[in-house]
Amino acid sequence: MSNPFATQFSHIRPQDTSYVDQGLRDFFLYRDLGIAEATGGKVLAQLVKANHAPEQGTGWHRHEAEFHIVFMLKGWARFMYGDQETLVAAGDCVHQAPGIVHYLFDYSEDMEYLEIVSPADFKSIDAEAPCPVPAPTPWRDATV
Repeated sequence: MSNPFATQFSHIRPQDTSYVDQGLRDFFLYRDLGIAEATGGKVLAQLVKANHAPEQGTGWHRHEAEFHIVFMLKGWARFMYGDQETLVAAGDCVHQAPGIVHYLFDYSEDMEYLEIVSPADFKSIDAEAPCPVPAPTPWRDATV
């Protein structure tokens, strides 16, 4: 009888996988770290980085996920979590509580973060805007 909790060993090196533009947002690039396959879809781990300057951001949305963290590796991003503006800079870790309505509306040219989500096939659902969103800063003027 197979173990439903069994996972596989996984070791991904930079040359094993590359950034692709086939993720949730067309203004980001995504690099799969092999964890979804190794865990049978229980967990997704991916690197996400800026592909081009923000135009309108992600829009208000929430995720159907049991667990979701963002660890900023480089640069910065500005989020709205409900009516709270939050600057997430390199070294910061954010736990996005299940169902929290949020909006990523601005980020630096060098932004790159590690995203870990469970389950791997989490859903992103548009949500009503709880408040106005600040305008993004043009990259040529961006500093934090």
